[in-house]
Amino acid sequence: MPKPILYLLPCVLIAMTVSCAAVTPTFRTTDRQAITTLLEEQRQAWNRGDIPAFMEGYVHSDELVFTSGAAIRRGWQETHDRYLERYGNDASTMGTLGFEIVDLKSLGADGAVMLGRWSLTGLEAPAGGVFTIVFERRPEGWRIVHDHTSSNPS
Repeated sequence: MPKPILYLLPCVLIAMTVSCAAVTPTFRTTDRQAITTLLEEQRQAWNRGDIPAFMEGYVHSDELVFTSGAAIRRGWQETHDRYLERYGNDASTMGTLGFEIVDLKSLGADGAVMLGRWSLTGLEAPAGGVFTIVFERRPEGWRIVHDHTSSNPS
């Protein structure tokens, strides 16, 4: 092999490595929009009294962790059942849900954490508090895998 080709080979390998690194997935503006859209779809489902649609934002597996009221719940089904037990499946018993997103940060290309405030109005006793939600990019799209929600002191 001629010597100029030997010098060119490392350059080609470096260029290939750099080009492969350039296609590594990253957290993009479209990911941020997908996550905020998911949260908006949950808000709308809640306000319709549609807990099954609200729960579509959560990963449908035993991996889900949901904490509130000093309780730790594991799994989609347990979380779903707790929502039904507490609020029913009727908009008149669920109030009007509102969110304020305080911060949304990526945790690499396939994860994100959101800090925010929630409010429930239209009930006998309005409620609110803060939440931290961890999202994961899944084959079906972004899903909530961990939700820690706390209420304002009464």
